[in-house]
Amino acid sequence: MNGSDGIRPKINYEQLVENALKDVVRSALTIAQKSGLPGECHFFITFLTDHDGVSIPDRLRESHPEKMTIIIQHQFWDLLVDTEHFEITLSFGGQKEHLNIPFAAITEFNDPSVGFGLQFSLLDDIDDEENPIDIDINMGNTDEAMPKESADVVSLDTFRKKN
Repeated sequence: MNGSDGIRPKINYEQLVENALKDVVRSALTIAQKSGLPGECHFFITFLTDHDGVSIPDRLRESHPEKMTIIIQHQFWDLLVDTEHFEITLSFGGQKEHLNIPFAAITEFNDPSVGFGLQFSLLDDIDDEENPIDIDINMGNTDEAMPKESADVVSLDTFRKKN
């Protein structure tokens, strides 16, 4: 079906994949909100501190003007997850601070306890074919840092159980 101007709209698969993978982050945080973190499970979440909608205390923004990584593990309070963002209270230097982080601001999500990680390229402004996708998926039983190379193809076989 053509658009009203006679031009066939294209499907932005990169944005669809990015949104689906952000749903993984949202779902993991929702589980933590409802049930806490099981076993050794913990999250490293890196986000852009200057992204629209990010609300963090000024002292944290001053020490992290562009990017910040938080760890959600043993001590966190008031975790609230919705479709667009999550809120959490964490302790920084013995002082509890409330953060509000939109999912659109997240650049990395890792759970080192199971060797799972995602890296996101913020695709808000990407809508043409000249900009390649830059989404990395790391799965395995390793605590190694995520590889910095990008992947153009994400195989769903990675997620399927082997018989």
